[in-house]
Amino acid sequence: MSVAVELTHVTKAFGTTLAVNDVSLKIERGEFFFLLGPSGCGKSTFLRIVAGFYKPDTGELRFDDTVMNNIPPHQRNTGMVFQNYALWPHMSVAENIEYGLTLRKLEKPERQEKITRALQMVQMEGYHDRAVNTLSGGQQQRIALARALVIEPSVLLLDEPISNLDAALRQQMRDEIKQIHDRTNITTFYVTHDQVDALSMAHRMAIMQDGVIVQVGTPREVYQFPKNAFVASFIGETNFISGKVQHTSNGTATIETSVGTLHSKAVYRELTQGASVQCSIRPEALIVESNGRGAAENRINATVTAVNYLGRVEEYQLVAADIPLKAVHYNPGTEAKKPGDTIQLGISADAVIPLPD
Repeated sequence: MSVAVELTHVTKAFGTTLAVNDVSLKIERGEFFFLLGPSGCGKSTFLRIVAGFYKPDTGELRFDDTVMNNIPPHQRNTGMVFQNYALWPHMSVAENIEYGLTLRKLEKPERQEKITRALQMVQMEGYHDRAVNTLSGGQQQRIALARALVIEPSVLLLDEPISNLDAALRQQMRDEIKQIHDRTNITTFYVTHDQVDALSMAHRMAIMQDGVIVQVGTPREVYQFPKNAFVASFIGETNFISGKVQHTSNGTATIETSVGTLHSKAVYRELTQGASVQCSIRPEALIVESNGRGAAENRINATVTAVNYLGRVEEYQLVAADIPLKAVHYNPGTEAKKPGDTIQLGISADAVIPLPD
């Protein structure tokens, strides 16, 4: 049965380094929750605290109403999938999956039934007796997932499980992991630095920086309403244009910048007149306009410096008043631009997000 996972004021230090710094977070029962952050931010330490490999220096970890601080890993009923899969090469596929069931002293018929069901879940039914060292990376990833699922864990912990796979297989495994979660409804905690994994799979996500949780929300909330410039740049691509607030009123702002005055209807924090801000504008929000026509509240002139043709879209590298920008032009057709062209960009006021400088 799935459980809720709650950490309250949890701290973990290694020497003088605070890997996890006074973190409080709750993952709801049955939720597919992601923790994202750059290398060294503390996310793997956080995962290992939940797994029981590390004990918090301060604070409390609970599974539902049970305090878990002193409960050893093998008594937590958690399943874990590591980045390197951590399979035993001298064992067959079935023996790897069976290991956790043997520790739980299940009878052989029940073990065999659960192994068969786990292999079906990861679409590896015909690999029961295969040696794991003969499998591809994607197949090994599936077996590692089956080994974690076969014990019917209360919490499934995933530590960058698909980072070693190629792009096409990563997308396939994203879909399969999401489908498995939808079928099992196991509370799942997934740690990664890959924003695509989180945006495409998560119910909610937390962004971690230097051992601290910076923002928690749904993928849409975090992408559209980043709390600061770090979150805006870490989740997806964005352009930053520096400026000073000239006027604010009822969720709107006028901001003076080197590319001209920008109008924003996306003010969701306190701004004061004269404050320095970074205006975050996503590449897809920079609309390439034809002959100055368009309904956008903001317009800026820019020069194309490079073009990347990607089929249904073209990515333009631009410069405006010495500020580098990136725009995505959908279905360019015969309107495709080339380096050296001067273009006008339209920007909706809803897409200009002023963030603290």
